[in-house]
Amino acid sequence: MAIEDILMFDETIFNDINAFNPDYMPPNYNFRDSQMEGMAMAIRPAIRGGRPTNSVILGSCATGKTTAIKKVFELVEKTTDKVVCVYINCQLHTTRFGIFSQIHKKIFGHQPPETGVPFSRVYEKVMDKLSSDGKSLIVAFDDVNYLFQTPHANKVFYDILRAYEEYEGVRTGIFAILSDLEFRFALDKNVNTVFIPQDIVFPPYNYSEIFSILKDRAKAGFFPGVVSDEIIEEIANQTYEVGDLRVGIDLLRVSGNIAESNASRTIELEHVEEAVAKQGSVNLMETINSLNDLEKTMIKVLIDRDEVVTAGALSKEFKEQAGVSYATFNRTLEKLEFLRLVDTRYTGKGVRGNSREIILRFSPEDIKRCNL
Repeated sequence: MAIEDILMFDETIFNDINAFNPDYMPPNYNFRDSQMEGMAMAIRPAIRGGRPTNSVILGSCATGKTTAIKKVFELVEKTTDKVVCVYINCQLHTTRFGIFSQIHKKIFGHQPPETGVPFSRVYEKVMDKLSSDGKSLIVAFDDVNYLFQTPHANKVFYDILRAYEEYEGVRTGIFAILSDLEFRFALDKNVNTVFIPQDIVFPPYNYSEIFSILKDRAKAGFFPGVVSDEIIEEIANQTYEVGDLRVGIDLLRVSGNIAESNASRTIELEHVEEAVAKQGSVNLMETINSLNDLEKTMIKVLIDRDEVVTAGALSKEFKEQAGVSYATFNRTLEKLEFLRLVDTRYTGKGVRGNSREIILRFSPEDIKRCNL
């Protein structure tokens, strides 16, 4: 098919291509009831005039944390006008003024001027409004580790959590959302005394959950009959192997684009295989680039060895190169396994019990091409 035909072709297999966008909010949101109940219980005291419970929302990427937060906030705002819920993306907003500009926008319907207005005036206006209206404030910081890479984190937490000391009746809470399971908060003592969070954990989706979610997304995104259960099963298998639901949703989209460019009214296996080939190198590059120095050192140790390495041998070589403890070795290995860069296999041959073999999931050549 010519490029002109691809661009102008007026038939489509997509009913709603937006269903495959990262910010799409599915009408049916399944498999996270217990986590959403935990969030609701944390917010419940605020509805009754009390202080909400601070929470840390833990889970790897694409386990539904952001969607769950937004769904719960939406339900809260339909239930009561006594709670102001503000979602902050910390990859975009990391300064005190920037964060409180978003809070100001939620309360007043517009952001304050970017220049000429000091932070103290914006802060006072927000808190005075909450106090006079008798409303509670709950702020969800998504990817909060980005905020803690700046010097503003403690000040922002303090601004929110200790507002009650200066503004009568103001009740505030924080939901800190973390995808980096290795991250640790570094809060000042005067913030720690008021930020005592509960943990709400989002485990990875299992295979049947992945299949169900992808089937719902395909139903929303494609016209009936475009994609079969067998094709969705294949994409679910690929997704489960990688451990990232976003991979499966993107495979649906890319497979659909390939099928459409081939003038096919249905998505076939060859379309999925072509989509997987296109996607694989991109995802590996992104994962490798996200590693810290210790994790990259461990990968380099593994790709420099021709044979399968035991955990004991890897530990010895890694600790010699990185100068770290055994606990750090274990955490680093767990992170690589969590990211599905390596597999571990118990052999039962160890002197003190089961021994583990560490196996790279990708070829050394593919990893080296990622500019490690």
